[in-house]
Order: sequence, then C-alpha cells, then structure tokens
Amino acid sequence: MINDNLFYVIILISVLFGAVGINALIQFRDENNRKRLERLNWLSEQSTHTLNALSILKQTGCRAEIVEKLDQHAMSLIEEMAVISPKLDMEIPNAADVNSPPEVQPLSSDRAIKRAQIYINFAEKLILDMARAGRLTMQLAQTYKQELYWLSITVVADGHIHQAKQLEAEGQPLAALSHLKHAKAVLVRAMIPESQKKSRIETLQSDIDRLKPLEAPSSRLRSLRR
Repeated sequence: MINDNLFYVIILISVLFGAVGINALIQFRDENNRKRLERLNWLSEQSTHTLNALSILKQTGCRAEIVEKLDQHAMSLIEEMAVISPKLDMEIPNAADVNSPPEVQPLSSDRAIKRAQIYINFAEKLILDMARAGRLTMQLAQTYKQELYWLSITVVADGHIHQAKQLEAEGQPLAALSHLKHAKAVLVRAMIPESQKKSRIETLQSDIDRLKPLEAPSSRLRSLRR
C-alpha cells in the first residue's frame, strides 16, 4: 500500500515537474520571439533611417568616404535582418553607390531643407555610435562629425540662396532679400573657424547690399502708418 502511494506521489511529482518544464520552455520561446521581433523592428527602423540619410548625403555632395562608411553600416543592418529572419520577404535596397559621382542638387523648399538637416544630424550621431562600437576611431569620427556639421550649415544656407535666386528671377526681390539674410545669419552663427566661412559671407553680403535699397520704400511706408 505504501509502495503504491509512493508510486503515485512519484508520478504526480514527475507530471508536476514536466508541466513546469514545459511552461518554462514556452516562456523561454516566447521571450526569445519577443526579443527577436524587437531587434528586427529596430534593425528595420535603423536601416531605413540610414538609407534615407545616405540619399540626402549623396544629394548634398557629402564626402565620399563618409558615405561609404554609412553604406557599409546600412548593409550590415540589412544582413543581420536576413540572418534573424531568413524567410523575411525583404528586398534589399540599393544604398548609395559611392563609385558614382554625387548627384548634387540644390534644395528648393524649406521642407526639403528641414528634412536634410534631420538626416544629416542623424548621420552625425550614427558616426559617433559607430566609433563607440569600435567600427572607426573616435578621432576620425570627430572629424566626420565636424564635416557633417558644416554640411548641415551649408545645406541650409545654399537652400536659402537657391530660393532667393528663384524669387528674384520671379520679380520678388524683397522675398529674395529675406532668404539671403537668413542664409547669412546661418553662416554667421555657425561654430566653425571664421576663415572657413568668410568668402561665403562676403559673397552673400554683396548680394544683400545689391537688393537692400529696394527695402527703403517699404520701410518708409511702415513709418508713415505708425
């Protein structure tokens, strides 16, 4: 009788341990799937942002060496996605082709300028992250970061200059003057050596001086209204 009870107890304990083991296995699998999905989503988001940044950098004439580093990073993200989920229906996009000459295009709207700034800033942060991960030296990353900062400044300034030229050609000199002043302000505030921006500022000032007399009638009118 005692042996029978002991037998039942052993069976019960075995079943209990089996249930606990199965439950633990299910939880482990679910946790792995959750982490895998989170990683996959993160990789997808980062690769998309990186490829968008590459498109902007190429469009704005960024240094080819920086574009190449980010291109390699984008491909590593996409390759990891393929490893995590081999069955994932994923079309690998063509990242920036650094062997082709950059298709530099002026940005013709405030929205395009803002978008370019966002992705250039993203590239700055990404370069530092790559340095922290040991994928390039911190000294080189700081050099790239400074170049990207200057690129961000020139993108904004050149965008306003481009809009100014369009507006002047359309017979809107006062609106053109406003864009030129904005471009100059961006360059003046830029935290870079004066020698690097001097020639650009002087050229802008020349164009501002050329259009500035057209402000006088409007200024007198505002004074009379007061």
